[in-house]
Amino acid sequence: MKKVYFVEMKPKTEQIVKIHKTMGVCRYVYNLYLSKNKEVYENENRFMSGYEFSKWLNNVHTKQQDQWIKEVSSKAVKKSIMNAEKAFKNFFKGKSGFPQYKKKKNEDVKCYFPKNNKTDWTIERHRIKIPTLGWIRLKEYGYIPKNAVVKSGTVSKRAGRYFVSVLCEVEEEKPAIQLHNTGLGIDLGIKEFSVCSDGRVYKNINKTQKVRRLEKRLRREQRSLSRKYEHLRKRGENPATKEANIDKNIFRVQKLHARLANIRLEYVKSIVNDVVKTKPRYVAIEDLNVKGMMKNRHLSKAIARQCFYTFKKWLIYQCKKYDIEVRIVDRYYPSSKICSCCGQVKKDLKLSERIYRCDGCGHTMDRDFNAAINLLHAKDYVVLT
Repeated sequence: MKKVYFVEMKPKTEQIVKIHKTMGVCRYVYNLYLSKNKEVYENENRFMSGYEFSKWLNNVHTKQQDQWIKEVSSKAVKKSIMNAEKAFKNFFKGKSGFPQYKKKKNEDVKCYFPKNNKTDWTIERHRIKIPTLGWIRLKEYGYIPKNAVVKSGTVSKRAGRYFVSVLCEVEEEKPAIQLHNTGLGIDLGIKEFSVCSDGRVYKNINKTQKVRRLEKRLRREQRSLSRKYEHLRKRGENPATKEANIDKNIFRVQKLHARLANIRLEYVKSIVNDVVKTKPRYVAIEDLNVKGMMKNRHLSKAIARQCFYTFKKWLIYQCKKYDIEVRIVDRYYPSSKICSCCGQVKKDLKLSERIYRCDGCGHTMDRDFNAAINLLHAKDYVVLT
């Protein structure tokens, strides 16, 4: 089976220069492909494929100008062109919006390096050999197995830290565990992150003092950065010509964003691991319409910080690892309105009512706990394999 290992590394100064140069070229080529395609479409009313653009780039463009493109790995440049072509095809198929230009401050460009020679992507306990970059020390020793067969890898940068993602071919090992006969229903929410049908409640980490302090610091740094840009505009200077203090402020904002994202990701993974350790026969969750929920301007920020998609993706991965069945209940299933005791539906249930009171049998319980029990016993669901 194929498995990805993501680990932070500690490159030297010369290697950092090569990484920045490769990322800059990949970003430039990606944006150049978008601009060239727009020009071709306006003049000739056709789409320029990635192969056609690659020939034009090598035979025409780099001979006349921008010869520095050939100073980096050609495989990384070709992968950047393939990513741009894939973005266009997804737009034509209606899967995504029109491709946007990549910005340097977003740090969304990754360097792709395939394995061309036997010595490429050699793994040792404390270091890894990356094509064109050489040996780079890892900050986490022994995380990537030595016997893994590396297919390819990417190098990325985030908030001043450098990471390597390695695609390996490893032997599939499924741990033999004895699952219980009972299942588990999980109701996701905003007040509490999740409420399980067995009574466990996982708090909303965004309400903790630690996260709130980081968010307060982030707001201050963003206001400071906004004021710096505003002063440049008042002086009549171009905001694109950033000063040193602006770069430092941007770096502080990036570090806070990365730290908040890591805290939320780690919390979501810890919840999933805790759920899997209970060894249920199946796990039932609701198919939430997150895109529709985000349209509510009062709740959109709180919903985005909960990382529901990450929770679902990690839950499916861990359950597949332990052969636990994942049931996705239809989003229109009234899990909050059904009484878990008698089955009567309360149609006029409001969002502000946090305690469920049944009009038929008089049963009273927490709204989210009632929904989790209903998800556990739901009959209409889809099993993810």
